[in-house]
Amino acid sequence: MPPLRASNALLEQARATDPNGSAPVTPTGGAPWDADFSRYFAARAHTLRGTAYLLCGDWHRAEDLTQTALTKLYVAWPRLVQHDMLDGYARKIVVRTFLAENRRSWRRREQLTHEPPEQPAGEPEPEHRVLVREALTAVPPKQRAVLVLRYWNDLSVEQTAAVLGCSTGNVKSQTARGLAALRKKLAEGGAHGGR
Repeated sequence: MPPLRASNALLEQARATDPNGSAPVTPTGGAPWDADFSRYFAARAHTLRGTAYLLCGDWHRAEDLTQTALTKLYVAWPRLVQHDMLDGYARKIVVRTFLAENRRSWRRREQLTHEPPEQPAGEPEPEHRVLVREALTAVPPKQRAVLVLRYWNDLSVEQTAAVLGCSTGNVKSQTARGLAALRKKLAEGGAHGGR
């Protein structure tokens, strides 16, 4: 899993997507908030990518989701008043970007393989974590988003509802349905030799 980097290319891409073209430029050629954003990026990009991975099940797509979310965050940075709430806002952008991409028809036509082009180096993960992650990819996207927010990001029902822009009742029902789908997929995997 290669590390994400706050590159000049990302900052340039974000500046180019500024809808007003109004990002002020400092004498060094960057916006005044570049240093603050770069610090935030360095501290939180890995965590955001972990959330994105659990949503989509693919490290490359997770990195794309994270880059898109951080680009949107950079564009909104000067308008953000409460910088102490950035994690929740960034997480909301990741989840909403994931859900929006799953609604696009071209994403559904793309055929993914079960065999990755390369295997990451390092210690193997416990088998149960691998099985749960594989089963999680079979859960519908909205239910998967609820499960990731509730159990991976440890958000309350109310916080999850705020991130997804829905009612707490919807979060509860999506959680119940998502857990049922996850249990069913895990039971099927156990009946087929664990895979």
